[in-house]
Amino acid sequence: MSPSSRHWLPSLAAVTTLAFLAAGVAVKQELPPVTAASEPITPSSDVDPTGPLMLVTKDLPLPDGYVPADLVHPNVPSASPGAAPLLNAATAAAAEAMFAAARADGVAITLVSGYRSFTTQAIIREGHTSALGAEAAEAVSARPGHSEHQTGWAMDIGDGSGTCSMTACFADQPAAAWAAANAHLFGFIIRYPPGAEHITGYVYEPWHLRYVGVGPATEIAARGITLEEYLGSVAG
Repeated sequence: MSPSSRHWLPSLAAVTTLAFLAAGVAVKQELPPVTAASEPITPSSDVDPTGPLMLVTKDLPLPDGYVPADLVHPNVPSASPGAAPLLNAATAAAAEAMFAAARADGVAITLVSGYRSFTTQAIIREGHTSALGAEAAEAVSARPGHSEHQTGWAMDIGDGSGTCSMTACFADQPAAAWAAANAHLFGFIIRYPPGAEHITGYVYEPWHLRYVGVGPATEIAARGITLEEYLGSVAG
């Protein structure tokens, strides 16, 4: 999603930075406004509601108190000191394979963010709302209980250089280019792709990867569609 970048006032950026530091995650910047998804998407009844194709959107929240049962620290480089952020076991294994393949190709990828609790997401959302206002925050940050990060199936990646972490210019970094071309081979999709704001409700996030499994990811990448569209086609 690549409209012109927003120039933030320092005071707003400072407020957002404090909120993210309190939650222990990086700051998203330079994100333009976007309209919400046009219609709710209902996934097929054949889709496991807690599996890799689970759909969490502005209209489809997680169950109250949802916490993945199998959170682990993947053995991958982290953008922050200490252990890498938590992911569920399947996503962690796929991330380890993907990061290793990128490293073999000479591309360094770091894990910036993984699982977030309801409370952490509430802090992040409040920071965006305070800094940007409710309408703008809706385009760049999920409400608590509506975040893919709470599922354990999603992660934010960074470039090994640390350049443009979770900002629009990340799309031009080696890690983003490699992930866009190869993530599907490991079961990941770019969850909020460019030009799909009217479907996903969020601006383009080249750093936000979602594990869905190799088969679905390969089809989604080949067709150039979103998870919402894929699940709609699965549902018939």
